[in-house]
Amino acid sequence: MSESNVNVLVGREVPDFTAPAVMPDNQINENFNLRSYIRDSYGLVFFYPLDFTFVCPSEIVAHDHRLSAFAERNTKVIGISVDSHFTHLAWKNTPVNSGGLGNVQFPLVADLTKSIARSFGVLVNDAVALRGTFLIDRAGVVRHQVVNDLPLGRNVDEALRMVDALHFHEENGEVCPAGWTKGKAGMSATPEGVAKYLAEHAGSL
Repeated sequence: MSESNVNVLVGREVPDFTAPAVMPDNQINENFNLRSYIRDSYGLVFFYPLDFTFVCPSEIVAHDHRLSAFAERNTKVIGISVDSHFTHLAWKNTPVNSGGLGNVQFPLVADLTKSIARSFGVLVNDAVALRGTFLIDRAGVVRHQVVNDLPLGRNVDEALRMVDALHFHEENGEVCPAGWTKGKAGMSATPEGVAKYLAEHAGSL
């Protein structure tokens, strides 16, 4: 694979964009704006290479199956590829058992100019987007990103874990050690805190 210019956006304001999108009710919003859509919420933006391909529908359906879990966490999900909104709609209108998406309930953004993928640093070969996922906090700052190569499907449960970790840190001020999941102990970000945590939990890491 030719080199892509993957950016590290963590700690920076999310690149804003306005573009056509197929909304959950299958209406076309010609001027879908990211920052307006996620205002006062967390956002999960994920890129996938192309409509009507292979790994992509499994990932999109996986996000849709967990949409209520994201909603419980005040997190809005947005999918993006370089296809047109017309192709997005046709894919939504194709049944899952025929390789389609079915009526997934989050916006699918059309990035025909490839400017959005380029601004997020995931455009590869000037053609399609890598499988990038970006978690955005309520201030519009990217707090987590992961980028997979084209053959490697991502784990949507890991994205939910990252939302939980961000909430935990914001609410408690503690940091999240390796393998942390909701309900587990956090760690005070001090030498004493790490020593205490390791003394109690090192064996299970």
